[in-house]
Amino acid sequence: MDLTRAALLAGGAAVAGVINAVAGGGTLVSFPAAIAAGLAPLPANATNAVALTPASLASAWAYRRELARDYRVLGVLFLPSLLGGVAGSALLLVTPQRVFDAAVPGLVLVATLLLLWQNLRPAKPSAKGGAAEEFALPSRPWLVFLLQFLVSVYGGYFGAGIGIMMLALLSSFGGNVDIHRLNAIKTVLASLINGVAALAFLFAGAVDPVATPIMMAAAVVGSLVGAVVARRIAPSKVRWFVVALGLVLTAKLGWDRFGPEHPAQTVERGVTAARAGLAPTSIG
Repeated sequence: MDLTRAALLAGGAAVAGVINAVAGGGTLVSFPAAIAAGLAPLPANATNAVALTPASLASAWAYRRELARDYRVLGVLFLPSLLGGVAGSALLLVTPQRVFDAAVPGLVLVATLLLLWQNLRPAKPSAKGGAAEEFALPSRPWLVFLLQFLVSVYGGYFGAGIGIMMLALLSSFGGNVDIHRLNAIKTVLASLINGVAALAFLFAGAVDPVATPIMMAAAVVGSLVGAVVARRIAPSKVRWFVVALGLVLTAKLGWDRFGPEHPAQTVERGVTAARAGLAPTSIG
């Protein structure tokens, strides 16, 4: 691998590590960086999931103090997260490359809109004082199971924006539970989903063996730097930057896949012209 491609991979993963530590949404940087470095979308997605997992696990370990009060909630959400991660990664492995290529612009747009929605939501007041706020788990646990399962399927399949989805779900029954506790639970569950998907991708040989260690090392460094950056930069500013980046990326991926210069479109125009007697039937 040449230095330019290696620099793209390392730079994208490092920035993703910083963004995930500060605000979330780092996949919207590392995934296109992997594509720019020459990986096809499907292996780029699998490689990205594997490379970012160690940094995610490190973040989960850092939240162990906040998690001490919330093992009951983790117990409720553990199984649907595990099953959903397995289902999502299996779905990715059986998805034809052309289908995933076509879906990528929409997936990136969904993740970007989720981040935009989070940015526009009014902030919940944090719990203060010594009150022992507890999660108000719904009386219908099957609904929580189903929603978390669906979120986890998406996470195992693509991953970008999964943290935002889970924070929204946790906030819906979290009451005034401190945001750090919500983030701790989200980080652990995201680590579980990404870890399960990473194992599936490694077992299936879907990851790039050269790109993975480069991105993995850079992501870990980025997550450590992000812990320092988080104390100096408002997370909202980082999130707005990622939203802008996601919208630009969606337009770029959509144009590359569906624009007039895409190879499939060129072939289709050539066939149409040939049938109309305007071009020879052989193309290329």
